[in-house]
Amino acid sequence: MPLQRRLPKRGFKNIFKKRFALVHIRDLNRFAEGEVIDVEALQKAGLVKKAYDGVKIVADGELKVSLTVRAHKFTESARKKIEAASGKVEMA
Repeated sequence: MPLQRRLPKRGFKNIFKKRFALVHIRDLNRFAEGEVIDVEALQKAGLVKKAYDGVKIVADGELKVSLTVRAHKFTESARKKIEAASGKVEMA
């Protein structure tokens, strides 16, 4: 019997899984007040190397500046923190 049939098969790899580049709220403090932040701005700043299937903003830290953030996904708490800092959330 061949070796590949003798060895146990384990796991499952979903080929349709969506991968998102994660950006933390605390990292957005480096941008100027009132600036529009999109995927290109995040790549220029070095926060995102590759966008994969999109960019997701997660609420880790505090936002101290008012920004307009354009991304593919937001966590609910990230959306609240951006709006609490007088910013805007836009889906890309």
